[in-house]
Amino acid sequence: MEDPNLTLFFLQIAGAAALLIWSVRLVRTGVERAFSAQLRLWLRRSGQSRILAALTGLTSAMALQSSTAVAVLTANFVSSGGIAVAAGLAILLGADLGSALVAKLLLVRQTWLIPVLLLAGVVMFLRGHQKRVRQGGRILIGLALIFVSLDMLRAATEPLTESTAAVAAMQYLGRDTLTAFVIGAIFAWIVHSSVAAVLLFVTLVLQGLMPTSAATALILGANLGGAFIAFALTLAADVEARRLILCNLILRGGGAALTLAALTALQPPMGWLGATPAAQAIHLHILFNLALLLLILPFTSTASRAIGAFIPNPSTASALDHITALDPGALGAPDRALSCATREVIRIGELVEAMLRPIPALYAQWDDTTAEAITETHGSLRKRHFDTKLYLAQLNRNGLNEERSQRSMDLSTIATNLEAGGDAIATTMLSLARRLNSEGVQFSRPGWQEICDFHDRVLANAQLALSVMMTQHPDDARELVAEKDSIRTLEQELQRAHLGRLREGLAESIETSNIHQETLRALKQVNTSFTMVAYPILTETGDLLSSRISSRG
Repeated sequence: MEDPNLTLFFLQIAGAAALLIWSVRLVRTGVERAFSAQLRLWLRRSGQSRILAALTGLTSAMALQSSTAVAVLTANFVSSGGIAVAAGLAILLGADLGSALVAKLLLVRQTWLIPVLLLAGVVMFLRGHQKRVRQGGRILIGLALIFVSLDMLRAATEPLTESTAAVAAMQYLGRDTLTAFVIGAIFAWIVHSSVAAVLLFVTLVLQGLMPTSAATALILGANLGGAFIAFALTLAADVEARRLILCNLILRGGGAALTLAALTALQPPMGWLGATPAAQAIHLHILFNLALLLLILPFTSTASRAIGAFIPNPSTASALDHITALDPGALGAPDRALSCATREVIRIGELVEAMLRPIPALYAQWDDTTAEAITETHGSLRKRHFDTKLYLAQLNRNGLNEERSQRSMDLSTIATNLEAGGDAIATTMLSLARRLNSEGVQFSRPGWQEICDFHDRVLANAQLALSVMMTQHPDDARELVAEKDSIRTLEQELQRAHLGRLREGLAESIETSNIHQETLRALKQVNTSFTMVAYPILTETGDLLSSRISSRG
């Protein structure tokens, strides 16, 4: 191509890349919305065995098409004490391999798959009445669009093989592998998907545009960029969670850099990895992550302790932690004041979530320091709630129109409900954990598993509620209210299961019967407290009927 229309050419490539990135995200969103509870359950339970943890991480990453999503979920479990850092590292190493395998699967070129996936996906999404059927349709549509975007990318880049400048640039990257490595890392970080980045790079190799050496460096760089995504997303997380993510970043990113250095210095033959340059590039990506998993898996405890030393334990809390968002100077500007109150209510929700996280660890082993921290947080929570009510009352005295008055009332109601959830944790659940310790009794194995699973389900809903408060997204609000019914049904099923164990005369169930049942009720109350944040949104959109969510849409 002697004189190409560069604007149209780059627009075609950008459009194909954008569709690829969005399609990968579409699949991940569908899996998260349809199977989030199951994924969280599998990930948390897999912490009992390193091999099981690695396999669960691998499977979850293939389902989500994202090792980053698995890393963030695992970091949450590590923060709450549900998974040890060593087990979490095994999950992340498995997830890294899973994301490499899914890239290989998505490169399979079967033209007939596209119309079949689109047809099935659209029918399921438009005609399905159950949540999982609709989300399954979303997943199929996303997969079809991934194949469409790759075909678009192939068509857009085909003329490049005749461009002297393009070939020269790619050949340069093949010689300057360090630059290619950095570009690969930055690109994966920008698109927030190492899978999408690897698919793009391998497609360029398939077109004969990029030499194997450049693709290898870019893909190894994408491993560093993919690990850095989770690191950036968890900078504000608990210290144990940050240690986990940093450990994976150093191992995966450092391993990728060392592998590139070895390949550049030794220049080994690559033919044994595949018959074509594209096959060699993708197989090297899989082999690197497999080797990392096999090498580190037996030593996850040692690796997590060694790298964890880079992040010290936190010092005493800063006085800035107690600063309120309620600005008295904003009371003269109602919209600004309501924004301040909204931020404060979100902070109240964050405090309740923080109190909820360590409850299973406290039930398993009483810890005075953790209990004191929950009590102190509860005191701060109650003060913030009281101050918020006074602030909103003072704002209302200044005279508000109907819309602002309703918003003020909604915020006050949400704050009150969240405080009730905090009371259930600090008063009821803390007391139950103390009783469990002082009486020297333990839950039965199935009873303890049920409580941990139920706690995790409620914690996931609490996190969704915080997201709803920030985004005000109606779809997420509908999901949150729908989960309220699911939680109520699940609590009843767990209560019946517990009564069944009592009838069987299981000693542990008899000894802990009251504690077990009261814990389930308290968790349900906490879930209800968070669910209430969705009602004002659904009332405004007309999705909320007098007793339940509208079935429309």
